[in-house]
Amino acid sequence: MKALVKVAPGPGVELIDVPEPTPGPGDVLLRVLRTGICGTDLHIDSWDEWAARTIRVPLVLGHEFVGEVVAVGAAVTKVAVGDLVSGEGHLVCGTCRNCLAGRRHLCAHTIGVGVHTAGAFAEFTVLPEANAWVHRHEVDLDVAAIFDPFGNAVHTALTFPVLGEDVLITGAGPIGLMAAAVARHAGARHVVITDVSGPRLELARKIGVSLALDVSSAAVSDVYGELAMTEGFDVGMEMSGQPSALREMIANMTHGGRIALLGLPAREITVDWSAVVLKMLTIKGVYGREMFETWYAMSVLLQAGLDLSPVITHRFHHTEFTEAFATARGGRCGKVVLDWES
Repeated sequence: MKALVKVAPGPGVELIDVPEPTPGPGDVLLRVLRTGICGTDLHIDSWDEWAARTIRVPLVLGHEFVGEVVAVGAAVTKVAVGDLVSGEGHLVCGTCRNCLAGRRHLCAHTIGVGVHTAGAFAEFTVLPEANAWVHRHEVDLDVAAIFDPFGNAVHTALTFPVLGEDVLITGAGPIGLMAAAVARHAGARHVVITDVSGPRLELARKIGVSLALDVSSAAVSDVYGELAMTEGFDVGMEMSGQPSALREMIANMTHGGRIALLGLPAREITVDWSAVVLKMLTIKGVYGREMFETWYAMSVLLQAGLDLSPVITHRFHHTEFTEAFATARGGRCGKVVLDWES
């Protein structure tokens, strides 16, 4: 079968022939239909410092995917041939304290599909049955392919109640855009999203945010009068990993405000901790998805009319992966999807 592989250390990936995987007793074999390109894939492609110390080659990339089940292992009981499945890309140990308590998203021994083990940028992939989310309702294949990052957005957006609240989101990448859509759908009064990319801010306007702010030319506090706000934002969602974004967010939170942090900074961030204390802010780190409560919420949100179509801006056949990766890396886009059907 064909697969996108990091063949050796150094920049670049190759579309090559590799053996078709064989499912174990508790696994399902999927014919991959669509995949989403993630920032992690771009790091592996460019072979940056993180990739060099994390990735063992050769490796099939990809952890955002949807596929059709074509075979199941002897011990599989709940997933059947013909099911449409999105994959939870975090493989957990199942035996640590958090796993045994049902908090699998907090497993300290998590490994990642397409990072530590073979991924889904391939014609076929194998997944443990416990990591398979079967779609029981009609879903667009492109949307089903990005359930992984959609889950990050839902996990972040619903970490704190947003009904009737004023929400600030820093970073209008695909996950920030999806979080904005979720917050609006969940009843936030105002959703303000910030970035320095004009195309991504325009996507945010298509999603229906209250205000998309270019912070290279305006300050967050400038929006108060326009939105009839007086005390700052109730809920913050930091998606960018930029030090200035977190500092600006803290400065513009109301007393008792709550911040969910998803963006990973490339370096340490200095913040005014006295403001955190004096405002009695709550700051919570968010990682991945709650397995599988977040997945349930994603499916329900889509059934209730949440529209993610503006977030998916580019689609390529998997043989056009070079152009697809360049588009995703350019940052003037939303989500980029690869089609693996013939």
